[in-house]
Parts: sequence; structure tokens; C-alpha cells
Amino acid sequence: MRISPAQARILLILAALLALVAIYLGIQEQYTWFGPVLVGLFLTLALAVRAHEATRGLSYTLIIFAAVTISLSYPQLFTSWGGYALKSLIVPLLQLIMFGMGTAMSLRDFAGVAKMPKGVLVGVVCQFTIMPFVGFGLVSAFGFPPEIAAGIILVGASPSGLASNVMSYLAKANLALSVTLTAVATLLAPLMTPFLMQTLAAQYVPIDFWGMMWSIVKIVILPIAAGLLFNHFFHGKFPLVDRAMPLVSMGGIAFIITIITAAGRDSLLDVGLLLLLACLIHNLAGYGLGYGACRLLRMPERDCRTIALEVGMQNGGLASGIALEMGKVATVGLAPAVFGPLMNITGSSLAMWWRGKAAAEDEQA
Repeated sequence: MRISPAQARILLILAALLALVAIYLGIQEQYTWFGPVLVGLFLTLALAVRAHEATRGLSYTLIIFAAVTISLSYPQLFTSWGGYALKSLIVPLLQLIMFGMGTAMSLRDFAGVAKMPKGVLVGVVCQFTIMPFVGFGLVSAFGFPPEIAAGIILVGASPSGLASNVMSYLAKANLALSVTLTAVATLLAPLMTPFLMQTLAAQYVPIDFWGMMWSIVKIVILPIAAGLLFNHFFHGKFPLVDRAMPLVSMGGIAFIITIITAAGRDSLLDVGLLLLLACLIHNLAGYGLGYGACRLLRMPERDCRTIALEVGMQNGGLASGIALEMGKVATVGLAPAVFGPLMNITGSSLAMWWRGKAAAEDEQA
């Protein structure tokens, strides 16, 4: 939907009014209408930011915030329909999303390992060291309940996802390296994620190494392999599928986050602000330490940006699916549900800042 600057100004005024109403309702503890007003605020902002290219990427995240608010306000709508537990849809939706990821890739994406060996090696090492150990440090410092703590470590132990590729493109980073790193980290996930969870999180929850490995294979590897085959044999023959898959992926991720939020509503209300803070620190530490490590190794600026985004942005969907397979989606699954929307805000902000900085450097050159 196209929004003109004039329409955006009207929407921003409406959003300001809704924000004032939400604050008033919160102070008065009138929670019956607090949720719907907050949903209206997020949806209004989601429309308003579409007026400018620099902020358009935030629209999807604001829509997720609206969906989460509905889920917190009316959790019964997102737990079961007609006796069918909606959480049963999480794994099939993730498999569909991963299939879509596979259709957007080709075997050429893996050839980047030979072309950029240093970047791939540094990126993979940073991916599977910085975030897991930062997550472990955070849960030790914050003293979260065991299953919430395991969820934070699980986020850190997961590979990067497609969101990092989008942000690398926006940041004018090394997109080829980003795609290659995502592909390699995803292939390594069936081994590295269970290993890291068993090493760092076994004191919080029981970890079934082989069971987790199989979960990742069936959620990620097999659907991506099917997508790669589809792309190889049918590329360009089904344009409707090519256009639909990104929308299906975005809708699927939003629905998954909504289901997890509803299932873990009580736990989220207990630790919500602390969990949000921990996820923010985790995310920003990934960017900062990933970028800093690359600068110390004297890597090109574009590669530093790429690896920073790859490290800081994790595959929250996969972490959610693993939490469901563990039978703990309402607790272990909360950190991925919080981390996902948050990283999109910080990632898009960082990408646009880097994009502007790159443009300024080009002008000086």
C-alpha cells in the first residue's frame, strides 16, 4: 500500500492521540480497552512509516507488535480452534518458510566458501562463539528461571537467517558473503546448535542431542534441500510461487510469534521487561563484537558490516521450532519470540545508518 507524505502526517497525528489514550488507560488501569488502543497505535504507525523508503522496513515489525498485543490481550484466540492446538502449526509453517528460503538459493551460494574463505571462516567462528557465550553470560547475570534461560541460550546457538541477508543489502555490505554465511551456518546448525545447547544449557533443561539434531534436519535441512531442487528444476516456471513465498514467510513468522506469545503469556508478563532488556543486550552485543572482531583482523569494511549483521541477527523461527519439539514452547520459546521483532528494528536501523554513511563516503570520493 502506497502512503503519501500528507497521509503519513495525518496517521502520525492519529498515532500520537492513540498513544496519549493508551497512556491514560494504563495510568487508570483500565485494561479492557488498553490492548485494542495499543493495536490501533501499532497499525497506524505501520501505515505511516511506509511513506518513506528509509522507514518502510519497520512496517512489518510494527505489524508483529500489533499481533503480539492482540495475543497478549486475547490469548484464547491463539491457543486452540475447535479443540485443535494451534502450536501444532509451528513446525509445518517453519518447514514452508525454509522451503521458501531454499527456492531463493542455489548451489552457487555455497561456492562463496572457496571465493571468500577468510570471511566465511571468521563469520562462522563468530556466529557460533559470540552469541552462545554472550547468551550464557546474560542468563547467569539476570538469574532467569531455567527454561527462560535456556531459551536465551538457544537463540544464541541458532544460525543466522534470511533477515541478515536483507539487512546486508540495505547496509551496502557484502551481500554475497552474507548469503554464503547464512547457507553455511544453516548447514552446520544440526551439529553446532545441539552441541552448544548441551554444553551451555544442560544445567537449565534436559538436552536430547540426537533428538535436537533430527529436529533441525527436518525443520531446516530437508525443506531447504527441497527448495534448492525446486529452484534448480523449475526456476522461473512458477512466477506466482516466487512472488508468494516472501509474503507467506512473513505471514508465517508473524503467526508463529503470535502463537508462542499466547502460549507463554503468563511467563512473559512475569519476566517481560527483563527478557526484553536481555534480548536487546544480546542482539547489540552480537553487532558490536562481530564488527569489532573483524576490525581487529583488518578485514574490509563491507565484510565487517556483513559479519556484524550475521552474528547479531539469529534464526528465531528455528529456535521457536526447536522449543516446540522440546515441548517447552511456552517458556523456552519466549526468548526467540521477543528477539525476532527486536532484531528487525535494530538491524534495519543499523543498516540504514551504514547505508547513509556509505553514501557520504562515496560523495567524498
